[in-house]
Amino acid sequence: MLFLRSEFIIPDDMNGKYLLQTVLSCWLCWLLQHEVLQAQLLRQTVHENWQFSKDQQTWYSAIVPGEVHTDLMRHKLIPDPFFGLNEKAVQWVEKEDWVYQTRFVPDPKLMKRQEVALVFDGLDTYADVYLNGHFILRANNMFRQWRVDVKQQLKKGENVLKIHFHSAQNYADSLAKADSPFVIPDHPRAYVRKAPFHFGWDWGPKLTGAGIWRAVRLEGFDQREVQQYSQAPVQVALVERPDEWGQTFYFEIEGKPVYMKGANYIPMDSFVTRPSRADYVRLLSRVKEANMNMLRVWGGGIYERDEFYEICDSLGIYVWQDFMFAGAMVPGDEDFFANVKAEVSYQVERLRHHKSIVLWCGNNEVDEAFNRWGWQKTYQMTAADSARLWKDYTRLFRDSIPHWLKSLDPYRPYISTSPKWGWGLKESFTEGDSHYWGVWWGMEDFEAFEQKTGRFVSEYGMQGMPNYSSVLAFTREEDRYLFSDVLKNHQKANQGFQKINDYLHRYVLDSAQLKQLSVEDYTYASQVLQYYAFKNMILIHRAKAPYNMGTLLWQLNDCWPVASWSIIDHYRQMPKAAWYAVKEAYKEVPDIQRDQIRPKDQSLRAPGIQWKISEGKLVLKAAAAAKYVFLEIEGYTGHLSDNYFDMEPDVEKTIPLDKNLLKHKEPVIKIKTLWDLCP
Repeated sequence: MLFLRSEFIIPDDMNGKYLLQTVLSCWLCWLLQHEVLQAQLLRQTVHENWQFSKDQQTWYSAIVPGEVHTDLMRHKLIPDPFFGLNEKAVQWVEKEDWVYQTRFVPDPKLMKRQEVALVFDGLDTYADVYLNGHFILRANNMFRQWRVDVKQQLKKGENVLKIHFHSAQNYADSLAKADSPFVIPDHPRAYVRKAPFHFGWDWGPKLTGAGIWRAVRLEGFDQREVQQYSQAPVQVALVERPDEWGQTFYFEIEGKPVYMKGANYIPMDSFVTRPSRADYVRLLSRVKEANMNMLRVWGGGIYERDEFYEICDSLGIYVWQDFMFAGAMVPGDEDFFANVKAEVSYQVERLRHHKSIVLWCGNNEVDEAFNRWGWQKTYQMTAADSARLWKDYTRLFRDSIPHWLKSLDPYRPYISTSPKWGWGLKESFTEGDSHYWGVWWGMEDFEAFEQKTGRFVSEYGMQGMPNYSSVLAFTREEDRYLFSDVLKNHQKANQGFQKINDYLHRYVLDSAQLKQLSVEDYTYASQVLQYYAFKNMILIHRAKAPYNMGTLLWQLNDCWPVASWSIIDHYRQMPKAAWYAVKEAYKEVPDIQRDQIRPKDQSLRAPGIQWKISEGKLVLKAAAAAKYVFLEIEGYTGHLSDNYFDMEPDVEKTIPLDKNLLKHKEPVIKIKTLWDLCP
């Protein structure tokens, strides 16, 4: 993509006519250059007629861009990994090598160009590429674009393109074994430039696949494209300066301080090619509707598609962009550094024109992990090995990446890691950004933030179940009891259910009530807990402005149906209870107050809610006060503008409905309230 910018110094006495002529002249000049270069460049996608095979004897059709797991599912060669215990049944896929091939005929016009390149925007991850039997490329990084001059190998008529994918898991294991007894914590994935979450996380499955995950094309040209970058499309500064409490940490956008309200974003799906543009629009519209102005693209996922950033640009959502490093130290060899340099160069050049991006961040929690997580003891490191790891870490994140950014994008701020200090250190409350996990991992009450709110809280959270409709989608009837093996497999956090139960006892219901809950009621109770937690934690953070200038909850979304910290369910990006709390708490001026009474201490009686549908609206009235009123409308495919709300006696509550999304003239409406949890 051609990207040209010009800056003009306009004297105060310049008249409007001259200014207009200057601008039009410069625009015309740019347009002519653009048209000339675009006329010289020809592109031809290579997305048709792909096949894949494990043994090169039996071939199946493949979709490109795509992934081996999705191709296998399409041919019913593996079951849906999201259902039941199927994740465990498909682990063999990651240990195999896979071959993809296609036959194509290049455009004769393209063949006449002086240079012809074969371009891969994404190969996952270790791949040997052959064109007409000629070896042309060895790829080893999921996050790089690979470009090969194929003028000599390309021929008129039919060409054969074949890609051998080698198991990333096997590569990671062999590289770690070769380094033994030296260990790079905390996982062999540290050696591999592949989406870290593919190797499993405390909210995600282990599905370590392969494939052609982004576009493939031929490019023919007589003159290479020119790319110029003279100024970022938005003026942004990260203000870190001493004050009476420690050091500030806030964003100035176009010269004005902005309080950031948002969430951490992870990939929308374990199979990252599956979401459509409509899925991105729906999810990011949920972000905007919930009054958020920032997303942190977390460093254990992927650099997102262009359309993700385009939609953020259009919606006015700022992006904190991590580089893809999370929770693991790094190799220090020159090949690894050269590989990462190429990755950083490609991704920054691809993304820097987006006005939504306001920060580059080196990694997620690696600094904190090395200094606070006890790796030295766990892996029995020698002093020399520990020093070597730290040297390689600082060289990459504190020296190399900021040095590369000086030429790639000197206009945006960069921080080497998030958070600056671990949540057990007093400095985490007075400077830098903070991941405060005393709540949840430390089992502290939500009210702990009264004394422990940092200058910018970039991670914190509370778990809840996925929506019950999702539970129904990944379980059989015989699996729907607390706590079945299937439910446990859809809870990846260490002691996750025990922690939820502990917080439920404190805030929502007592132990005797918990033991009597169905899975459906347990789902509702856990989401009430999440609603209460995020509502009150956010209001505490916001009350501390301008000491605190940002709150990014963990986490926005899920990559599969799972009990997690997300506020939006995986399937159809439907809101969970907490999304409604966040929507209210993130208003410019919140019209809700902190809760003074915990849900379990509410004095309630049967609310006796009556409802009717009139003129495209759902109208409800309660005979007695009702808390956390949850509505589920059978056959309604949209999401409700309000849910999990409170009602006063004899006061009507009106919810607008979209008639086009209401499948039944007389729908069945399920209503659940906090009273229903009473024994």
